[in-house]
Amino acid sequence: MKISKRAQYGVRAMVCLAKNKNKKAYSIREISNIEGIPFEFLAKLFADLEKEKLVKAKHGANGGYFLAKPAGKITAGNIVEALDGKITPVKCGLCGKAKKCLSKNVWDKVKQSLSKTLYAITLKDLIK
Repeated sequence: MKISKRAQYGVRAMVCLAKNKNKKAYSIREISNIEGIPFEFLAKLFADLEKEKLVKAKHGANGGYFLAKPAGKITAGNIVEALDGKITPVKCGLCGKAKKCLSKNVWDKVKQSLSKTLYAITLKDLIK
């Protein structure tokens, strides 16, 4: 399984917001400059992150984005799934043998392990 660039950039952008000690809203342009993420790409990510209630937008002259919840309540898993969808290393069942397939257990264990790891890591953990 390969984590998408969307998810990688999303985690970096969210870490940037979590490191923000003065809690001011950061514009997408500021985050883009700090993290070296293309502005247009980041704008699309933040639309999805806002839809999933991981960030909030502040409008106006001093507007920008900030975390919708404390950094200790947002996990890498939340961000990855908000941007990439459900964590599924293999889409079992496409071959029609899902009910009898014994190797399916391997992919279930990989999914469980990956999900457990991603959901155990909070933004707060990442900024320590």
